[in-house]
Formats: sequence, structure tokens, C-alpha cells
Amino acid sequence: MVRRMVVALGGNAILTDDPTAKAQEKALETTAEQLIPLIRNNDVEMVVTHGNGPQVGNLLLQQLAADSPKNPAMPIDTAVAMTQGQIGFWMGQAFTRALIKNKMERVPVISVVTRTVVDKDDSAFEKPTKPIGPFYDEKGLAEMKAQYPDWTFVEDSGRGYRRVVPSPKPTRIVEAEAIKPLISSSVLVTVSGGGGIPVIETQEGYEGVEAVIDKDFSAAKVAELVEADNLLILTAVDNVFVNFNKPNQKKLETVTMAEMKAYIKEGQFAAGSMLPKVEAAMEFVTRTGRPATITSLENLEDFLNNDSGTKIIP
Repeated sequence: MVRRMVVALGGNAILTDDPTAKAQEKALETTAEQLIPLIRNNDVEMVVTHGNGPQVGNLLLQQLAADSPKNPAMPIDTAVAMTQGQIGFWMGQAFTRALIKNKMERVPVISVVTRTVVDKDDSAFEKPTKPIGPFYDEKGLAEMKAQYPDWTFVEDSGRGYRRVVPSPKPTRIVEAEAIKPLISSSVLVTVSGGGGIPVIETQEGYEGVEAVIDKDFSAAKVAELVEADNLLILTAVDNVFVNFNKPNQKKLETVTMAEMKAYIKEGQFAAGSMLPKVEAAMEFVTRTGRPATITSLENLEDFLNNDSGTKIIP
């Protein structure tokens, strides 16, 4: 029986310490090779989503550096579209090479630039929370605040300061119905890069808005709309932990929704890192009744063979 799986890649799958295009392409070649086992036996239809926070933040800085009346900087929604195309190209290249290497040239690859509908009245527009772009130390933060006084910055997990923008929840993926036939035809599809281009629905169609949508919530929405059997959220650790980094820390394996809700109430998951992944996984389970797993790229083989990772069930 063929399973349909949506795989949400973490930022470490694309960006290393070297932000050059060559380095990011190289990182994706490694990532693509690690994902091939999922589809090697022809029993999984794979849809891949990815983040773009560092890329869209860097692109916006490049845009602003060259901003002029004759060459105006592009807004965030357009920058999201540009980085979707950029990373989609890299991913297409990486998957093609990995498929050839594994004698699987028969599998076609496509990247679809996708729009994600958000509610214009979402409270996120009043409180920016989504980090984008590079990290700044205290000196860099002061310089950026002086240059861009309207921007909002927050401290990000002890790693420095980053700009934050609104991150409304996705309500629909415009292209979801269009990609279903591609998936059914065993095409390896990359969609919803960076959470998708944020748009609001109008009587005339759709209008882009200044925001960045959380990639994991977007992946959950994609998985729901394409009727995926599993949502696989890949991050830097093999399992989700409670009492993380404490003497009594415990890894979570198969966990029910009720148990996860209790852990969230206890404040077990960091708001800027693991919490949104857990909440996105839970949203998929709630809406579909199907499982979601959080694990790492490095643990994929054990996930395939032993169903390891943190598996959330109804």
C-alpha cells in the first residue's frame, strides 16, 4: 500500500555556517540523499516543504541596501516568492542528482511556488513573532535599530537578536488541488517553501501581505489538504524531550494528544523552537486523525525501520 507523506525540513537542512549559494546547494544535496530512502521502495508519495527564514531575511537586507526610486526594494511577500523559487531550484537540482545516483531517474521532480491564504484579521499582524534574517550581537542590534526604527527585534534562543515579522496562521493553500494530481502521478513535489507566499482573499482574487508564515503550520495544512497519511517534521533532534537538559529529562516516543496537551500546559516546550513544531504536528492529528512524527534527518533510517522519533497519535 502506498502511503502519502509530507516532510517538513528544518533550517539545518539548507543553511550551514556558510550562507553562499554554493554551500546551501551542497547542504541540500546531503539532505536529498538522506530523504531518498523514504521513496526507494515505491511505497511512499513524498511532498517536501521547507523553511526560508535566513534566506528571506538576507534577501530583504540586499533589497534595502540597493533601494532607490529607480530600483525599489521588494516587499516581504515578493521576497518570500523569490526565495521559494531560489530554494525550489536548489532542491530540484539536489533531488535530481540524488535520484540519478540511486538509479531512480524515473521519478520526476517539480517545485511549485505556492500561495498560503491567511486571515486579514489574524492577531499576529499586531504582534510580530517570526524571526527572519541573520543574528545580531548588541552592537549590531543597535546599528540595525538606528537604521530601521520601524523594525521589531527579539532575542532568539540565546543565539543573538533577530528581526521578527507577523506570522499569521495558514487557513488554506491556494495550489493544493493543483498539486494532488502531481502527487498521485508519483512526482516528487516541493511546495509551500517558507510557509508559502502570504495572501489574503479578496473579491478580485488574492493580495499579498507583509508576513512570513511558520513552515511547520503550513506543512500541517498542506498535509491535511493533500490527504497525507503522515506528517513528518524534521528538526535537529531525534525526539522531543520533556524536562529538556535536566537530570530527569525524558524522550517522548509514542504520545497521545492528551499527554502532549498536558506537557504544553506544564511549559515543557520552548516557544521559539520546539513548541511550534509540536503544535503544528498536533493540529494535523486533530484535523485528520492521522499520526505526525517529529524527528531528525539523521534518524530517518531508524524511523523507517522502527517507527522511531516522537510520534503523536489521537
